[in-house]
Amino acid sequence: MKTSNLSSGTVIAAHGRHYFVEDENGDVRKCYTRGKRSGICVGDKVDFSVQSAEQGTIETIHERRNLLYRSDEARSKQFAANIDQLLIVVAAEPPFSEDLCGRALVAAEFADITPIILLNKADLPSVERARQQLQPLADLNIPIIELSALNEEQVKSLLYPILENRCTLLLGQSGMGKSTLLNTLIPEAQAHTQTHSEALGTGRHTTTSTRLYHIPGVTGQLIDSPGFQTFGLAHLEPSDIVRGFPEFVEELVNCKFYNCTHRHEPHCGIVAALKAGKIHPDRYALYERLLAEYEAQSRY
Repeated sequence: MKTSNLSSGTVIAAHGRHYFVEDENGDVRKCYTRGKRSGICVGDKVDFSVQSAEQGTIETIHERRNLLYRSDEARSKQFAANIDQLLIVVAAEPPFSEDLCGRALVAAEFADITPIILLNKADLPSVERARQQLQPLADLNIPIIELSALNEEQVKSLLYPILENRCTLLLGQSGMGKSTLLNTLIPEAQAHTQTHSEALGTGRHTTTSTRLYHIPGVTGQLIDSPGFQTFGLAHLEPSDIVRGFPEFVEELVNCKFYNCTHRHEPHCGIVAALKAGKIHPDRYALYERLLAEYEAQSRY
C-alpha cells in the first residue's frame, strides 16, 4: 500500500542485505528489506519508505529490463540489472582468458545487453597477441576499443561518446586494469568506496562490492563490478546457450532435426557452418564446454 513517505530510487550499491538507494533528488539512503527478502542488485529500480534522512525500507522492486549474472551448481552471483551495455575489459598483459571473455559475451547476448570489448594496455608490444586472440570476436562485429587506462585524455575521448546517456556495466577478470580505468573515468570512485565501507561498518575498502557511479561530465552511469576468475552459466538451458552465439542462430534453419544438439547429428547447419569456416573453432569449442557443463549438472 502506497504511503505519503514512499519514494522511488535506484540501488547504487549492495552489501549483504544492506542497500544504498539514490532517490530522484540525488539523495542516498542506506535501506533494508522487510523480512528475509533478498535478491536485489545494483541497478534495480525500487520504491522505499523513508525512515529518516539516512535510512529507508525497500517496499517494492520494479520489473527489470534485464539482469546479468553468473551461476554454477552451488550459487549465483548477480552483477547488475537494467543495463544498456557491457564493457568487458581485457588487457595486452597479463594474458586474458578467452574462455572467460567468451562466457561473458554469451551471458550478455542471452540477456539482450550490447557487448563492447575494451583492450587495455594497448601501448605494450604484447598487444599484437591480444589482437589475435580477439580476432574471432572482431569478425563477429563486436566493437573492440584499444587504449591505455593510464592515458586520461585517450580514455575520455574514446569512451565518453560510448558512455553518454547509457548505463554501462564494467566487467573483467582480475588483473586487467579495470580499477585503473574506473579511477581515470571517475576520480572520486575510491573515496566513494571508502565512505560506503564506513557506512556499512566494515572498516575496510569494499572492493568486492558492485557500485554505480555517475560519470563526471557525461550524462551516463557506470557500474563497477568485482574482478572474477570463473564465470559459470548454469542457469542457461541448451537453447539459451545457442542463443548466446549470434553466429549460430542464423544457421539453425539448416538443421534437419528440431532437437539437434549441434554435435553429432547428421544435416546439422551449425556443424556444416563450422566445417565451412563460417564459425570459428574456438567459439564452437566454448559451446561444447558449456553444453557439457549443463549435461553434467543435469545428472545430479
